[in-house]
Formats: sequence, C-alpha cells, structure tokens
Amino acid sequence: MVQMTLAKKSYLLKANVRRYLWGYLFILPWIIGLIVYQIGPIIASLFFSFTQYDVITPMKWIGLANYKNLVADPLAVKSLIVTMLYVALSVPARVIVALTLAMLLNAKFKGKNIFRTIYYLPSVTAGVAISIVWLILYDPLYGPIDSFLKLVGIPGPNWLADPNIALVSLAILGVWIVSGRYMVIFLAGLQGLPEHLYESATIDGANAVQKFFRLTLPLMSPTLYLVIVLSIIQSFQVFVYAQVMTQGGPDNATLMYVLYMYRKGFVDFQMGYASALGWVLFLIIFSITLFQNFIQRRWVYYESRGGR
Repeated sequence: MVQMTLAKKSYLLKANVRRYLWGYLFILPWIIGLIVYQIGPIIASLFFSFTQYDVITPMKWIGLANYKNLVADPLAVKSLIVTMLYVALSVPARVIVALTLAMLLNAKFKGKNIFRTIYYLPSVTAGVAISIVWLILYDPLYGPIDSFLKLVGIPGPNWLADPNIALVSLAILGVWIVSGRYMVIFLAGLQGLPEHLYESATIDGANAVQKFFRLTLPLMSPTLYLVIVLSIIQSFQVFVYAQVMTQGGPDNATLMYVLYMYRKGFVDFQMGYASALGWVLFLIIFSITLFQNFIQRRWVYYESRGGR
C-alpha cells in the first residue's frame, strides 16, 4: 500500500513537471523577447550611463561624469522644467475630461457605443498621423480653428510659433489623444459602483451634485488614482508630438525631456549621456509614483479594507 502511494506521488510529480515544462516551452519566445529587447537594453543603458560612448569609437569609463554634466547642462534642466509644466497642464485636464466623458457615456441612450468608439479612436491612431492633422488644425492662415475664431471676431493665436502658448497647444493635443483611453478605465469603474447606495441617497433627498461628491468620487478613488499615475507616467514620456510638430521650439518652449534625450542619443551620438538622461527620468517617475502610493492611503477608498 505504501509503495502504491509513493508510486502515485512520483507519477503526479512527473506529470506536474511535464506540464510546467510544456508551459514554459510555449512562453519561451516571449521570455527570449523580454530578455533580449527589454531587460537586456535596460541593463546595457545603465552601464552606458557611466561611460563616454558614441557608437563609433570604443566606450570609455568615466564614472559619474555624465550625471554631473547633466546637472550643469542648461538644456537638460530646461527640458525637465518644460516637461514638468506639461505634466502640470495636461494631467488635471485629462482626468477631468476623461471622467466627464465617462459619466456622460455611462448613461443609457441609443448609440452610446458609437460615441465610445469615436472618443477612443485617437488613442489607437498613429502619433505621427495625429500630429500632421493637428498641424493643419493649428495653421494660423488656413487652419479650421483660427478660421472659426475669426468668424466670431477673435484673433487666433499663433498656436505653435508663440513661445507663450506652444506648450499649451501640445497639452490640448495630449488631452484630446489620451482622454478616450482613460475614459474606458473610468467607464469600467463607474459600471462597478453599487446601485443600492445611489437609491438610498435618492430616498434621503440627495441631488446629483451631492451624489457625485459624496458617492461617486469616493467610490471611484481607486480608479482615479490609477488614471492619475498612468497619466503622469505617460506625460513625462511625451516625444512624438513635440518632435513632429515643433521640434522643441520655438525658443525651446516645447523641448520635452525625452526629445532632448533622443537628440543626445541619436543626433549627437552621445549614447552614454543619453543613457544617463534616461535613468534620471526613470528615477524621477519612480519617486513620484512612490510618493503617490504613499499619500493614496489618505484619500483612496478601498471597500475591502473598510475605508481609507
């Protein structure tokens, strides 16, 4: 009897091992791709950040010199300030617009799925194509936006050529592009809210504004937290629109941090310095995310843990 039990356990163990081996065999292409195209370049960039490397000549170890030069580089500091301003402009607007759209499209009416698709389409459209379309929209002579403003007697600004408004123009574009993506996340959160709480609030005489601030926002706070984190991370990495539409101008008013990193790496071929720029950006985003994770305990409501 004991021998039969041991034999059965041995058979089950071998069967489990075979099952796991087959599973790893099927995901092996993905694992290889992850190591070769993601983990490998990340480790390599960390090493490059401590070297002077221009792709052509052999790399030279220079320690922390790239990071010291970064602090003293006025354009690096300028690009970081511009990016932070862009984040401050775009993130609140994205959240407000996405949540508003989600609440409007969460209502029951005919054709709402069509509107959801329309609002989501910019999120899956190629960034270069969108940039070209908005270049036409922002055209000061023939653009539809300025043409409409002229009809109502308002002189249209020089959207992309005025240093005082160029960054705002890119922020408007950023809001239009990603609001649909975050709208879908908010819709998922709204559809999971308990209806009985709203019914109780209605019986107690609460109006729509009170329901929104006392029920919807607290219950949606985990989703809101997720959208804010994702939006900040994405905003710090804006590149395509600045490169295609303004090339960082005018007067470096739209010189995004990633755009400057791209120039250093693929225009000036200062791969070591560009890698240092990339790791500084990673540390900034990582620190902001950690800070958000720390303070979210004070305002994010999780029903499973009984409150904030």
